[in-house]
Amino acid sequence: MSDIKKVVLAYSGGLDTSVIVKWLQESYQCEVVTFTADLGQGEEVEPARAKAQAMGIKEIYIEDLREEFVRDFVYPMFRANTIYEGEY
Repeated sequence: MSDIKKVVLAYSGGLDTSVIVKWLQESYQCEVVTFTADLGQGEEVEPARAKAQAMGIKEIYIEDLREEFVRDFVYPMFRANTIYEGEY
């Protein structure tokens, strides 16, 4: 796999994905592109961008997917009367 030049990583900014960024950079000497989906998690998105920048990531994508998330997942969940962790 030494011919890998670029990897796109679904990046949360948390410990796991931050470690994976460094592992990809060091193990494969490849460019890492990060993608973060803003699903309405609030203030977590900008720190994710800052962490990616601090690790030398040049391509950082943060997409506002709140409307799609609600339309495609939350509304159907309510219509199906979904129970989460034993509660509605």
